[in-house]
Formats: sequence, structure tokens, C-alpha cells
Amino acid sequence: MTSTISAIDPTGPVGATIDTLRFATAGSVDDGKSTLVGRLLHDSKSVLVDQLEAVERASASRGQEAPDLALLTDGLRAEREQGITIDVAYRYFATPRRRFILADTPGHVQYTRNMVTGASTAELTVILVDARNGVVEQTRRHAAIAALLRVPHVVLAVNKMDLVGYEEREFDRIVQDFAGYAEELDLPGFTPIPVSALVGDNVVEPSAHMDWYAGPALLEFLESVPVGAERADAPARFPVQYVIRHDDVRYYAGQLVSGSLRVGDRVTVQPSGETSEITGIDVLGTEVETAYAPQSITVRLADQRDVSRGDMITAGADAPTLTREVRAAACHLAERPLRVGDRVLVRHTTRTVKAIVKDLGGATELSANDLGRITLRTAEPLALDDYADVRRTGAFILVDPADGATLTAGMADLS
Repeated sequence: MTSTISAIDPTGPVGATIDTLRFATAGSVDDGKSTLVGRLLHDSKSVLVDQLEAVERASASRGQEAPDLALLTDGLRAEREQGITIDVAYRYFATPRRRFILADTPGHVQYTRNMVTGASTAELTVILVDARNGVVEQTRRHAAIAALLRVPHVVLAVNKMDLVGYEEREFDRIVQDFAGYAEELDLPGFTPIPVSALVGDNVVEPSAHMDWYAGPALLEFLESVPVGAERADAPARFPVQYVIRHDDVRYYAGQLVSGSLRVGDRVTVQPSGETSEITGIDVLGTEVETAYAPQSITVRLADQRDVSRGDMITAGADAPTLTREVRAAACHLAERPLRVGDRVLVRHTTRTVKAIVKDLGGATELSANDLGRITLRTAEPLALDDYADVRRTGAFILVDPADGATLTAGMADLS
């Protein structure tokens, strides 16, 4: 890794089509994450009048002179009473430049699994740090999860700069501390931004107190960071969700989760290995020559192949790995532990197969919120990609065959 800190030019051109950024927030208890999210929503004018009035009334009842913007996000009663975020809350807002889906995730160690859930589909994660405390154990844990989930972009938001006199040396100290740990994790890079969520410095508007900082405010960065930056040569992966029969023609429906498919492409059906050619592609009932991820499509093949739900149609020489021996990084989500010898179901894209837990990286069990490594032996082969290469086809969950409860999230590591 040549550089730990990455920067993106916020002044670049914005296309005519408004796109969507999915991002997650994470921070330790009392780092001010709820206030940061509340400030972001408030200052970007994404709060309804009645919501703001409710916050003002609740703040006044507590004897606070100014509205407590954290109340805009801590919606559960238990969250308000304890002053912590418990569940993942999804917020939707937009600016003239971009739409946003925000997964506001918990920071407490006992809710690690909730952060994994919220960040699993994110293209960017904002990791909050209290400028007074610097990088703490939970900061490292959040960075490790971002690295584990291969989140493409990470923002280190150093909050409460007003409480350290807006000193540049305090900011630099924290950035360098985090940079050393990020390099150990092989985190692809991060962008540090000094902020004060309480007073609004560098959240939506640039700060007047930190003339030494020349970078973008948080919202400006969120509006300009590249999204959907799947590489042009990403392998085509089309898990079949439904088979539709009409007038003796079979249509295979689902979501193209990676790459592109074109009429005339030679394709392979996994795991059978049968080959055919695409003769038609429909998107929303309209015939097209080419489809791109993440479009939902239907595909017609030249031959009557035995294709069913759970199969995957792939194109090109970069085929997924067909294997019954699955090695993966994992986060255990359930209250009951996962143990060697447990029989589970593996749900991978649209396919579900039986499996047995062979190894837990030397551990005897994984408890709720534990991060670890697992090895599975499946009853049928899975068409897997390394999670580092294709997140959608490298991810899976383990399910309890007895009651269907979700047990563990896995990220395949085939190296």
C-alpha cells in the first residue's frame, strides 16, 4: 500500500443523472455520531418542520436552550433514554447533486453485528472519532469491519474540534495514529475531515475556525465521491431468481449483480457448466442489447437448458470458483453460538445449500458480535467469487435449518 490517505477532488463535474450514494456511519459511544447525522440532515434542509418542532420541544423539556439534533436520529425510546444508538436506522435525503441512503449504525461493541449489517451494502463509511480521545479500541474495530467488508471509501471524521481549540496538531496526531492502523488492515485509503457537529463546522458548510484545513466539508465530499465505481472489466454474474415460461420460451429473471451481459454473449450456467448464447435481454419489459449491473433483467437463451432458481449465468473467461470447501471471514450475528460440527444452510445469492461447520479458525465457538474465520463443507458446489473481487457473489449468510434464523455473515476468502 503506497498511501494510506486518499483525497478526491470535490470540484469535478457532476453528470446530468442524479445518482445515489449508500453510506454508513460508525462511532464509539459519546463520539457525537447522532449529533453529526442530525446536523447533516438539519443543515442540508432534509428535516421536516414537524420533526424539528418535536426535537425543539423535547430539548426544551430537558432544559436545553438549543435543539439537540441527536434526537433527530435516536428514534427508539431505549436509545433516547440510554443516549446510545442500538439499531440500524436508514435515513433517506437528497441534495441537488445526489440522493443518499444513510445507514446510521450503532457504535457499542455489543451491537457490532448491527454495524456489519448496515455497512455491508455501503459504498462509503464515516468513522467518527472524538478529538479529545483520539483513536480508541472501537475506532479500530470499526476500521477492521470496514476493511473486512471492503467498503470502497472511508471518511475519518474527527469530531468535537471545538473542544480542542480547533488545533491542527491535534487533528494531525489522530490522523497519523489512524493511518498506522489502516495500513496494518490494508484499508485501501481514507479521507480525514475535521468537524464539530455541535456547531456545524465542516459538516455542510466550511468552517471559519480552521483556516489550516483546505479540504471539503463532509457533505461536499459525500456529493462528489465516485459511486458505482465497479471496474469496467468486472465479471458478469447473473443469479437466476425466477424461471418464467411463456409460449414454450423460457425467460430467466433476476438481478445482474456484477458486470454486463450482451445479446450474442456466450454464457455458462453454474454449477452445471452447460453453455449457451444470449438471444434476448429485457429491462422493464423493453428489449435491450446490453444490460449492466445492478439492473433487474430477464434473459433468453438459444438452447433449452436445465436452468432453475439458484443457478448463476456467467460470461467471459473469469469464471467463479466452483467449490464445496468454503473459507471465509465471518461475523456471528445470532445469540446462540456457532460451533464446529454445526449443520447449517448457506444462502448465497439465490441459492441455498446444506453445509457443516468444519473449522472456526482454531476457536471453539463464535459468539454474538464475534469476528473470526470459518471453513464450511457444503453438500453441493457453490459458484463463489473472492469477496475482495465481487462483493455480491463473495458474500453469504448461514441460516439455522431448524427455524430459519440468520446465524452468521460470511465473506469468502478463496486465496
